[in-house]
Amino acid sequence: MQLNLGSYYMSPIQPKDGWGCCNFVVTNEDRLKRYFPKTLQQNLSPDLSNIFVQKKLKQFVSKEEFLFTIKTTKTKKIVGLIYIKELDWLNKQGEFAYAISYDIEKQGIMTKAISQLSDYAFEKLGLKTLQIIVHRSNLGSVKVAENCNYTWIKTLKNEYTPQGEQALNMELYELYKHIE
Repeated sequence: MQLNLGSYYMSPIQPKDGWGCCNFVVTNEDRLKRYFPKTLQQNLSPDLSNIFVQKKLKQFVSKEEFLFTIKTTKTKKIVGLIYIKELDWLNKQGEFAYAISYDIEKQGIMTKAISQLSDYAFEKLGLKTLQIIVHRSNLGSVKVAENCNYTWIKTLKNEYTPQGEQALNMELYELYKHIE
């Protein structure tokens, strides 16, 4: 599966993505350390990234978590990661988490990716509710949620605690599958 995003494309994590994940994470360390500390820690070297990729491939197959990469069409460089996580198969619900490289933000790439993956999650995975949980100061992620027609539901009190910080309130956005 590969989804076209113009000069970029999105696809499930691939066995040979270790080096690319490492490069993406190290290049964007400052952006990832607050909200993606585990992804950061697991990709600080090529060896760690290869272990990370193998784990994510297994999780993809077992439908425990789905990790997608965004790559440039020309160079195949990883410039973004998107997780479908916190899967609740009983209630048919999942949550998106995503990060994009600092040098290509504000181009609408993540909006296109989340829009297409939302359709994928509804149609191929059979989910009925999708969530995005974001801090209100992360204006880019708020904009992605709003541009993809996710609805603000409520503020989740003390939902997330970044390393070395106080617990933060997070904003919950949801999108529901329309039944025709």
